[in-house]
Amino acid sequence: MALKQPLPEAEMELVQHNSQKIPGSVQYVINRYRKSPRIIFEETGMLIYNYHKEDDQSRNLELVFCMEGNRYCKKKDSECNFCQHSQSHICTELVDTIDVACFRFNANHLSQFVKGLKTTSFSENVLAFKHTSSFSKFLPLCSRTRDILEELMNHHYSDSLENIFINAQTQMLLLCNIECMFGDEEEGFSCKFLAHEADREKIALARNILLEHIGQPLTIKELSRKAAINECYLKKGFKEMYGTTIFDFFQSQRMEHAKYLLYEKGFTVTEVSDSLGYSSISHFSTAFKKHTGIKPCELLFR
Repeated sequence: MALKQPLPEAEMELVQHNSQKIPGSVQYVINRYRKSPRIIFEETGMLIYNYHKEDDQSRNLELVFCMEGNRYCKKKDSECNFCQHSQSHICTELVDTIDVACFRFNANHLSQFVKGLKTTSFSENVLAFKHTSSFSKFLPLCSRTRDILEELMNHHYSDSLENIFINAQTQMLLLCNIECMFGDEEEGFSCKFLAHEADREKIALARNILLEHIGQPLTIKELSRKAAINECYLKKGFKEMYGTTIFDFFQSQRMEHAKYLLYEKGFTVTEVSDSLGYSSISHFSTAFKKHTGIKPCELLFR
């Protein structure tokens, strides 16, 4: 799609790879390739809607991107930090790169965002998989999409914190590109105070604080105090900027993290319940089933 000439696969040297596959969650693959001088390509993105009438499990929405990557140090297996060798411009370990990323959102995962809505708009019908024919559409690489992809590719998190960060950023990537493809129903913010950058930054700070306290639920009052914003403004602004309530966002992130701990890390149900701050296993199991459609113990046997 992005290459402008035939190229032997051997010339696409993989220098970095990251992937995640958890049932019921976002599945992604992010590859960074060495950019050969022979490679001529165009930065591009694509939204792919896969609808299968007879197979619910095969219904998914994919976001695929190809973009110029940052310079990469093969010796340190990480981003170039511009040491004295790289600054001399003769560093043999420094390579230019191309990033290729694919994110797959299955129907069950997306249905949580339109549950209870009267799905009348095209975007809502797509998210609910009520649109009955597959399609694909090119996406422009806007600055918001580029920033999210670069953060996903170059973040410093690991283990549990990496999972929390990835899940939050992939939802922001989906939001950004759904807006880009289908357009905004209204221009600007209905909450007038969000017209000020400083207030939007406080809402974004509140979101980051929630992610940092994934195992320590905060009250709205505690969160508003930490973000230095009025409680009412916080609730209204959060809903408008991120399309969900604070509670629903927090619960979604907790359950996505729970799936990661159960499926990837092999934690027991009790351990996950405790790490997420639940007072009892039954409360955790009820919340998990409400979000995923299955009990925590069922995920362990998949």
